[in-house]
Amino acid sequence: MAIDLAKQGINTGLYLELCATEGCPLPRDDEWVEAVDKKTSSMLEKLEADLNSHKTSLDKESIRMAHTELGDFHRNRGDFAAALKCYVRTRDYCATSRHTIRMCLNVIQVSIQMGNYAHVSNYVTKAESLPDVSDQVLFAQLRVAAGLAALDVKNFKVAARNFVDVSVDLGTSFSDICSVADVALYGGLCALAAFERADLASKVVGNASFRSLLELHPEVRDLVNDFFSSRYASCLSHLDKLKPDLLIDIHLRPHVAQLYADIRSKAMIQYFLPFVSVDMQRMAAAFNVDVVELEKELAALIMAGAIPARIDSQSKVLYARHADQRHATFVKALDMGEAYMWNTKALLLRINLLRADFTVKGSGDSFGPSKSSRQDRPDGRSVGYAGAGL
Repeated sequence: MAIDLAKQGINTGLYLELCATEGCPLPRDDEWVEAVDKKTSSMLEKLEADLNSHKTSLDKESIRMAHTELGDFHRNRGDFAAALKCYVRTRDYCATSRHTIRMCLNVIQVSIQMGNYAHVSNYVTKAESLPDVSDQVLFAQLRVAAGLAALDVKNFKVAARNFVDVSVDLGTSFSDICSVADVALYGGLCALAAFERADLASKVVGNASFRSLLELHPEVRDLVNDFFSSRYASCLSHLDKLKPDLLIDIHLRPHVAQLYADIRSKAMIQYFLPFVSVDMQRMAAAFNVDVVELEKELAALIMAGAIPARIDSQSKVLYARHADQRHATFVKALDMGEAYMWNTKALLLRINLLRADFTVKGSGDSFGPSKSSRQDRPDGRSVGYAGAGL
């Protein structure tokens, strides 16, 4: 199937790479490769000739279009580095903000295909600073690009915030990068791994726009609903069913293990949070796991500081380790009392100094010691500087 799709385009390098993979059932079609290479060679010559002609006529719009067409050609051929150079060159010939936005989107798409997410973040920021970003489709495309850039550096919380802002207006406009169902998948998994329960309720479960995306991916919708409803065994079962597909996803594959670990840990934390003690036998049944394995996971979470608890391995009970509120209240009261006494003494000292017309005056030398003095008025009365040094 992949070979048939490759033959529908002009990327002969991809076709040859697929044919060279182990277990390829189809023989290599050298005649097709030769014919496509010959055809694309003439196409490249024509595009370069058109570009040179437009440069001679100094028509900026024609030059911009020629660079864009040349970039599209290299992109279809699989030469993403050459395509990126062509798209970046259009920047000098952009006459309107719409042209600049189109340039940014072209650079973003090629950079994603190259895996250069630093470029993606830079050009998303550049596009968002332009005045014409109010278009819903464009906004959705930029949110997807920003989400993928955050996902690449394993910043799942920022990725989730970007993905949940995407609406169904995205449609097929970004299908070269990911579909609307893919956005629902990425957003759902990142939200489960990174969001707190309140954020999950407001930004995912209660977000009508993103809920409409989840309807396009029923497995992720059920996964989110089970997690939010504390049906953790069913939630983890859905995750296991999704795993084979996620391992071949071009964007999620490097992060599957981390996402699964974070979702499982967060589920355990939320399960234990309302209780003072938990029977590990029942908890193991809720998570559909062996008690010994559960104990190891809980111990790791306790060591990491994620769960304030202690394990009774003999009776298989997990006890919450709550702070002594009575002791904390007494300590806080004592601290407040000491602070009050210090402030009161300072205030009394200030009042007594003011009554005595006492001032602390510098010697004139910034490095010399200060000295206490009493200054007299010409009428014989002393003068104190109440605000000086007090």
